[in-house]
Amino acid sequence: MEFKHTPVLLRETVDALCVKENGLYVDCTAGGGGHSFEILKRLGNGLLIDIDRDPDAVLNLTERFKDAKNVRIVHDNFFNIKNILSSFTSSGADGILADLGVSSFQIDNAERGFSFHTDAPLDMRMSKEGLSAADLVNTLPQSELQRIIYAYGEEKFAPSISRNIVKEREKEPITTTLRLAEIISASVPAYARRDGHPARKTFQALRIEVNGELRSLDKAVCDMFDLLKPGGRLAVITFHSLEDRTVKKCFADFCSGCTCPPDFPVCVCGKKPRGKLPFKVITAGEEELNENPRCRSAKLRAIEKL
Repeated sequence: MEFKHTPVLLRETVDALCVKENGLYVDCTAGGGGHSFEILKRLGNGLLIDIDRDPDAVLNLTERFKDAKNVRIVHDNFFNIKNILSSFTSSGADGILADLGVSSFQIDNAERGFSFHTDAPLDMRMSKEGLSAADLVNTLPQSELQRIIYAYGEEKFAPSISRNIVKEREKEPITTTLRLAEIISASVPAYARRDGHPARKTFQALRIEVNGELRSLDKAVCDMFDLLKPGGRLAVITFHSLEDRTVKKCFADFCSGCTCPPDFPVCVCGKKPRGKLPFKVITAGEEELNENPRCRSAKLRAIEKL
């Protein structure tokens, strides 16, 4: 299956990076290469580093940019960005981009097991390595399943869903996406099924846990910001409130100054803002929403290092 992905907030994101012709830029989740291609159009003799943990994405990027002499492709998790970037430079980056969403290819490729609309092995591993979603639903205690579904899916029916998963797996292992979706649907009241697909939140929660998407996100955002040159920009696209909260808090911390109590006559902490926000948040416009409904929840935030 060809690796296709519609880049979200394409122009807005690349505009936020303020690409310099001789700069060094990093696309931390390069995927189909849509954002990277737009960066390259504005990049002269600079360098673009594309990172992705999905081996299918790496193959796609290698083919797409095989003739681009100023692109370097790295098969790794962007959580390791400090080690990755140290192989290319010691002076930092002019811009870093991280699109935290699941690619269209991963969703539409049934065998990857991300979608609850088509029957496939219950996988969800972006890297194709480590424990799969099937491993989790068939081995974790009910209490842990409930915690994951509630914490990462913000699913209020997590107790009944986790209870029924454990009940059904005792009969036979849960190994496919549709089987899990059926169990989830049967675990929620009828009125809840009218508010979007009842499996959406649980699938999101399992995907986040399988791929460790939130486990060190705050550290990764801090690492990306630390790696920027003065005047460099970091742009992050999030797709659910848990990610967005983390990014928003990190950016607020970078922009905050003195933390001394208000009654102190002078500042003794010496803390100064390290960054500034070029804008608050950008979401998709009506035209993009019509063309790509999956971008409905996307939020773009950016910060410039002082």
